[in-house]
Amino acid sequence: MIIKPQIFRKLVWTQHSEIKMKQYGLSKSKLSNILRKPERKEQGIVPGTTAVMRTNKVLFKQKQITVAGAWQKPQRAPGEVWLMYKDVKKDEGPIRRIISAWRYPGVSKPGEEIPIPQDIRDELMGEED
Repeated sequence: MIIKPQIFRKLVWTQHSEIKMKQYGLSKSKLSNILRKPERKEQGIVPGTTAVMRTNKVLFKQKQITVAGAWQKPQRAPGEVWLMYKDVKKDEGPIRRIISAWRYPGVSKPGEEIPIPQDIRDELMGEED
């Protein structure tokens, strides 16, 4: 059995992706974990791109809020975190360009069109590389 060596790509974050990370409260480490172990992988809406996602799992049931527990960390909301990227070959080596990231509040069905908010879709379709 031949083991194929892992190709480590340099991650390049576009300005658009950094703005969306701030907007949706996402960190680079969370998104790189999604890149490493995605729950699902789909073709992106922009030709030549790939979109990966992971769901926010609710770990425990909602408890009754008390005065003592009011200042605790809030629970994660159910939904999905999506990341769209494109692999590019440069002279320095392979580069993975992170194009956009967003939170989807619902649960999407596998194989259907990726649920991208309309403002992000307009920005992505208007940009030219």
